[in-house]
Parts: sequence; structure tokens; C-alpha cells
Amino acid sequence: MKILAIETSCDETAAAIVEDGRKILSNVVYSQIEEHKKFGGVVPEIASRRHSENILEVVKKALSEADCTLDGIDAFAVTYAPGLIGALLVGVSFAKGLALSLKKPLIPVHHIAGHIASNYLVPDSDGIIPEPPFLCLAASGGHSHIIEVLEYTKFRIIGRTHDDAAGEAFDKAARVLGFPYPGGVHIDKAALTGNPEAYSLPRPKIQGSRYDFSFSGLKTAVINIVHNAEQKGEEINKNDMAASFQSAVAEILTDKTISAAKEYGYSKIALAGGVSANSGVRKLFGQECRKNGFRLYMPPLSLCGDNAAMIGCQAYYDFLSGKRADESLNAFASLSLEDLA
Repeated sequence: MKILAIETSCDETAAAIVEDGRKILSNVVYSQIEEHKKFGGVVPEIASRRHSENILEVVKKALSEADCTLDGIDAFAVTYAPGLIGALLVGVSFAKGLALSLKKPLIPVHHIAGHIASNYLVPDSDGIIPEPPFLCLAASGGHSHIIEVLEYTKFRIIGRTHDDAAGEAFDKAARVLGFPYPGGVHIDKAALTGNPEAYSLPRPKIQGSRYDFSFSGLKTAVINIVHNAEQKGEEINKNDMAASFQSAVAEILTDKTISAAKEYGYSKIALAGGVSANSGVRKLFGQECRKNGFRLYMPPLSLCGDNAAMIGCQAYYDFLSGKRADESLNAFASLSLEDLA
């Protein structure tokens, strides 16, 4: 079964063709980073306009690279939630048009479920692909969730952020240090030569679930240290601060996820989302999983960010479960995984 998937939840216009939920025939991503960089973050109106301008060519390229025509596509899939509402509507409208005109199934896919599914597309070093149930940390610019993946289409969230997501905190800390958007990759690079113990940063504790996150206080601590140093005419060692901040985020994400795995009885842990590309996060998770006897799955770097292959993969399992959409399909800026029917 060949699925043409579309992803436009933020600032990447993406299309892919995935066969039987596992084989990537093409995976095209058009990034708008250079345009948004001058604003220090994604401008929703610009993102929506660029999606409208680029989506046709991106889909054409995905078909060409897969050596496939629309007649050879069995179903269409699209991210419909969560994300920037205008950006999502571009993808949803385009996918609905294709499905209706060709009289083929339309499969709506939740963005976070897609990130989780990125782990199904490439085997690990032992040639193994995770199968539910397992525990997954999904961390990106907009989300920080610890999720029980009970089945391919059934999820339970046991931890979530109360304020800034991990990726958002990376970007804000990077901005105050003078790094360009997106900040995560620059923090990661600077941290490679920095001392992670140079600056004492908090590990925020919050009321609620012991597996919930809060990164606002950590971000604010970085901002305060930098501003106080500036007022005193002192110089901040950017590499040391980057290393200290990255170490704190990695420790918070890892400790809570490992603790949740122990309490809920999981021996398999997966990472997903843009933050899962961070070298410090990947390294610490690897160390702690080995120490505790857990098997760790991480998508390749090429599938950590937003892409359509992960949407095509999840769509396959949604299709098998009977999930379909018609012309009434709408986009939602916010929708929990647990709200999926």
C-alpha cells in the first residue's frame, strides 16, 4: 500500500511516499528556516504563505523521486493537528483536494503520533524496530511528553510540560547567548567544547505529576546570569553556558523518562521529535538505558525533525485501524493524543 503523506504543521513543507508503513520511497522537505531566521522564530503568516506557494512542487518532487504517479497512490495522509492553524490548513486543504478528486481514502494524522512513528522506519544497529508497547519521550519546539505507546494507534500521556517545551527553551537560551534561530543546533555545537559544570543551573520541580516538565525557570536562570554579567561588564563563556544548559535539559528529560519506565514496567524506551537529535540528550539516554538494562530506540537525525515520511508511516497503522476522513476534515492548533478516537 502506497501512501502519499503531507506535513505542514510549522515551517517545513514536506511530502513523502511510504509503502506499507515501513519503506520510504521518497521524503521531500522544503525548509523555511533561512526566511524565519531574521525574525528569531517562525512567523505564522509567512509560514502559511510559503506552504501555499511550495506545496504543489514539493508533492510533485516526492512523486518523481518515488517514480510514482497519482494513479499509483492508494491513499493520502495529512497532519491535521496540532500546529500552526494556518499552516495546517494549507496541508489539509491540499490533501482533501487530492483525495476527493481521485476518490481515494484520506487519513488524518496527529503530529506527535507521527514523530513516534519515525522509530518504525529505520531499524537500529541490531536490525530491530520497536513494537508497542513501549515508553516514548517526544520532545520538540512545541511539546515535551512522556507517552505510553500502548498500541500503534493508542497512547497514554503520563508527563507533559507545564510551560516552555524543551525545544522552545533551547531556542530562547540560544537567543540570549547571541546564537541565531533555530537555537538548538547552535547550543549543541557550542556545548561540544564547553564545561557542563561551569554554571550552576536549576532543575525545576513542579506540582502535579512527578513526570511533568517545566523549563521556564531553567531558561530564565540562563537569561538572568547573562544579563547580570552584562550589567557588571563581565563576559559569559558561551560554550560553557551552552554545555551547562544542555546538560541540565538532558538530565531532566532522561531522569524523568527513566523513572517512568521503572514505575510503569517498560524495558523499551524510544525518543522522538526535534530535541531527540541533540547529541547531549542522545548520549545521556544511551548511558542511562545501558546502566538500567533498557533498550533504547532513536530515529536517525534525518527523521527527528518534521517530515512527511513519519506521517505516512503512522497513517498506515491509522488506516488499518479504520481511521478515515471526508471533506469535513478540519485542522486543530491543539489536540491531545489521548483525544484521538
